Amino acid sequence: MSDSRPVTVVAGAAIFDDRGWLLSARRTLPLHVAGKWEFPGGKVEEGETDLQGLHREIMEELGVEITVGEQVGADWQLGPNFVLRLWKAQIISGEPQPLEDHDILQWLEPGHWFDVDWLPADLPIVQVLVDQLRMQ
Repeated sequence: MSDSRPVTVVAGAAIFDDRGWLLSARRTLPLHVAGKWEFPGGKVEEGETDLQGLHREIMEELGVEITVGEQVGADWQLGPNFVLRLWKAQIISGEPQPLEDHDILQWLEPGHWFDVDWLPADLPIVQVLVDQLRMQ
């Protein structure tokens, strides 16, 4: 029997500053992932495009506006009915704060992107970003 529930899209941002440092965010909820680090973002709501959801989530979670660049990969599987779509981004307005779902934000310099305890689903994405940086 196949699962016929629709796939929920989670829109995320790999936010870089002008030095090439990557922003990571430490989760507070749900409890089974509390203390793990992730790319900020969240579920795209009914009636939103992926990018509208991404902009809304980043404003709610961090209190900043971003400009969005290229998508990183295609759909990253998060579970049976969840996929992550991730874009490179930069902050254009505001100073990021852990407003919702996170307690700490940390900028990671190139070469140190694996210094935090990423969620398992985000680890291959971090590796892709590292590989892209090496190829530049």
